[in-house]
Amino acid sequence: MRKTFFTAVLLACGMMAQAKVTLPSVYTDNMVLQQKSTLKIHGRSRPNADISLQTGWSRAAVNTKSDARGHWYMEVATPKAGGPYTLTFSDGEDTTLENVMVGEVWLGSGQSNMEMPLAGWGKVFNYEEEIAKANYPQIRLFQVKNTLDLKQRDCFSLEYAMDGWQECSPKTVPEFSAVCYFFASQLWNELKIPIGVIDSNWGGTPAQAWISAEALGRVMGFQEQMAWMEQKGSKLADEMTRIQQEWNDTYNTRDIGLTTARPWFKAEIDDKNWPTMVLPGAWEGKGLPGLDGVVWFRKTIEIPQAMAGKDIQLNLGQVDDADITYFNGEQVGQTSGYTNNRLYTIPGNLVKAGRNVIAVRVSDMGNGGGFLSKADQLHYTVGGQKTSLAGEWQYAVGLNVAHFGERPKTVNSHYPSVLYNAMINPLIDFPIKGVLWYQGCSNVGAAVQHESLFQTLIQDWREKWQQPDMPFYFAQLANYLTPRDVQPDSEWALLRETQEKALTLHNTGMACNIDIGDAKDIHPKSKRELGRRMAAIALHKTYGMKDVVYTAPIYKKYQVVGDEVHIEFDYPEGSEPFIQDSNLPGFTIAGPDHKWYVASAKTVGDKVVVRSNKVKFPVAVRYGWADNPTCTLRTESSFPVTPFRTDNWQVSNK
Repeated sequence: MRKTFFTAVLLACGMMAQAKVTLPSVYTDNMVLQQKSTLKIHGRSRPNADISLQTGWSRAAVNTKSDARGHWYMEVATPKAGGPYTLTFSDGEDTTLENVMVGEVWLGSGQSNMEMPLAGWGKVFNYEEEIAKANYPQIRLFQVKNTLDLKQRDCFSLEYAMDGWQECSPKTVPEFSAVCYFFASQLWNELKIPIGVIDSNWGGTPAQAWISAEALGRVMGFQEQMAWMEQKGSKLADEMTRIQQEWNDTYNTRDIGLTTARPWFKAEIDDKNWPTMVLPGAWEGKGLPGLDGVVWFRKTIEIPQAMAGKDIQLNLGQVDDADITYFNGEQVGQTSGYTNNRLYTIPGNLVKAGRNVIAVRVSDMGNGGGFLSKADQLHYTVGGQKTSLAGEWQYAVGLNVAHFGERPKTVNSHYPSVLYNAMINPLIDFPIKGVLWYQGCSNVGAAVQHESLFQTLIQDWREKWQQPDMPFYFAQLANYLTPRDVQPDSEWALLRETQEKALTLHNTGMACNIDIGDAKDIHPKSKRELGRRMAAIALHKTYGMKDVVYTAPIYKKYQVVGDEVHIEFDYPEGSEPFIQDSNLPGFTIAGPDHKWYVASAKTVGDKVVVRSNKVKFPVAVRYGWADNPTCTLRTESSFPVTPFRTDNWQVSNK
């Protein structure tokens, strides 16, 4: 017993003696540090150790000491832009970060339009050409993994992808945020200093998931829920985990594809009577409307004798929401998240000549389910030969959740504060220059609430970073859904209006997107133009390049003159006049009956004159007030005039 005790003590002491400095997760090789800022570095080491940092830009070391728990803290001033540098931390053993640059660091966050990559599920316009020329070694990319947590994570618990910071190249950029990349490349081309971009976003998420619990507790409509969460404290996470696990167990035991005597992933089952579905595509439009649950898909492929025993690269593209994929009865892959590409390697020992069976168990708990990729993303490659998998697959429903009650409320990416906790809070001690934000689709239909949420988010993040003047630039929702000339009840227009109201906060800027959307795609592919517009805001407002235009004129006031309405505009610094045009679609007009009609409009100098033969006594005008309006009022530099309305009539109670 005594020998065992002393052996344990000696082992523990030996481990302490060999302990190396542990740094916050965002500190890796290749990173960019914000110039002329103060790094607030929390680290870990062995207890009561002397800690030093030698930077490549200063001869003097920075010194501190760890406490009894091994925690230490130091503040380090950064120089003006430059590099590359090394940073060497030591507690008796060195930890060195290589190829570190000092420049400008921006955080890009929001939902799927900020998440949308150049390639992958996004495929921006001319993506192959864009990727090929993305050779910017002084632009560095850092991508945060989709993670949620009921408790605030510290700086050591940030989960990231891409092995930390990476130099921007055709190899590293394809799966990175397109908006962040185009913004960064525009900045580098103008400033010629290192640019770092942190990509932290999650598709389909609402604003409340990105706000800290402290701030969200002050927002009308959330006080009760946040008070309940605070009361539950640390037990809430355990309780939610238990509920989720119980539901998952029930979910799996009721999937007949798993519980039948011959599970449906087996190659030898009899599936000749299964119906067929043409893939890719969401199953709601292919014979399974409104289904949430599990659908099994199977496809037989023929492998020639010469390819038997060789590895197969299987590409299923994007699957909504989760898949488990089998080949000849053996699991070869499993992925969650509809934005993630399914790229699986099938080992050669499973590949035989002749008939082989691919089986995919697809789970979806809401909205569209199935294979959402383009047809050219659905294929397999063996021996250098690519074969398409698009077309008919056999399918069968394993589980319809409507048959066994409502899913219990568990933690997901829509839950209040969970994304702030896991994907933002770990970053708040890492200095940044500013924030780029693109989000709002998931709050459409609750515009009044979103107005408070969005402005709270901006103020919350500024407080957390202790930067009250931190630039916060955001994209207004693009045009989307069926084009309409008159749509007075448009919830998308109302949400855009709440976004614009955030401009009342100082040092904010908005990139209007109303002309570059897509009626059939909520993820417009013109991300280069959006990146240009957001970069223009930063170049003018943050970097003082006053000759850079970043906005169109802004609606100011109106005057009724007979049967016409004359619209006047403000011309803020950074704007330019709009193009003169005698035919401007996108305007609607209403009289005292509050009925809206398509109006004719034309520019007259720096004003717009609006009228309609159907409205003798006009009282209100709207421009671009629809889900997907036609808007042509723009400047020479292609900055569109933001949608506006002259009235304050109630549009929605939400």
